[in-house]
Amino acid sequence: MYTRNIYTLPEVIVWTRFESAFFFIYCCIWVALYFFLDLQWLRIPWTAIALIGTAVSFVIGFQNNSVYGRIWEARKIWGGIVNTSRTFGIYSQDFIENRTSEPISDSIIQEQIRILTYRHIAWLTALRYSMRAEKEWETTHNKKTNKEWGLNIPERTKPLKDVLQDYISKEDLNYVQSKGNPQTALLYLQSHHLKELKNQNLIWEFSFLKMEGVLEELFTLQGKSERIKNFPFPRQYATINHLFMWCLLILLPLAMVPQFAEIGRDISEGYPIIGRYFVWLSILFYTAVAWIFHTMERIGRTGENPFEGTSNDVPISTIARGIEIDLRQNLGEHKEDIPTPLTTEHHIQW
Repeated sequence: MYTRNIYTLPEVIVWTRFESAFFFIYCCIWVALYFFLDLQWLRIPWTAIALIGTAVSFVIGFQNNSVYGRIWEARKIWGGIVNTSRTFGIYSQDFIENRTSEPISDSIIQEQIRILTYRHIAWLTALRYSMRAEKEWETTHNKKTNKEWGLNIPERTKPLKDVLQDYISKEDLNYVQSKGNPQTALLYLQSHHLKELKNQNLIWEFSFLKMEGVLEELFTLQGKSERIKNFPFPRQYATINHLFMWCLLILLPLAMVPQFAEIGRDISEGYPIIGRYFVWLSILFYTAVAWIFHTMERIGRTGENPFEGTSNDVPISTIARGIEIDLRQNLGEHKEDIPTPLTTEHHIQW
């Protein structure tokens, strides 16, 4: 239902252009030294490079699999939030009714339904703001090639307080702001409200338990989401992967450049001009190989934190807005009063 930006090859090349330029210049220096100074002794065997390359491939593969697991788990969690939110909306509308002997107007019943629904939207808002809060280990969004797009997530354009005041009363807002975890405070308020409705005989006891069960599920999903947010990808793996990758890329020209020079000598008898300058082709091949290894490792680093606010994250803002639209439409609100879906920028959903 919700998709992310799929990079095309030109976009990936632009995204990694600074590193690619470094690889190109680095290999040019090696080829120039080898070509003009005839440093044929400066070489290492391919066996050593193959062993290092195998290790790097394993650790990058492990990193990417683990990172994909974090992203997919985060997506499943927020998929669960979508389903549970819709369930809460149904229960709010169908379980709240007048079970007393005294007449109660429909407007009062509808107001209670509206308060519960809007408070749930406030919970979604507080949760997504919490997930977008910056952590010291989240650095991807500060990279030059990520910042140059000029993208900014909704949670960094408006304070949480200003958004919540559209959904909850001033009394509830003061209560929420006094707590360290606003989303948890909002679920507590929901539970207290349901208990009050049960005491007023506006909810049947069985219905009360069912709705409390939904709140329990929301607590579970919130906790799972917070676990991913607050527990980073183990730094020992991320650091070692990065170090191993750069070791391979720094050492690779010492095996690749002599190999191309040797091929050039072999073909120089039949093609003397091509053979003499064949070593310069190693620049293109090295740049391509280095770009592939570096891009694979960078993709893994980019996806370590699925709520950071980069172009490859789980689009929790879009998901939350979609839930809000569904709930408010089913409340019977006018179309012009309901917010529109978040727009995409560069095919990116937030």
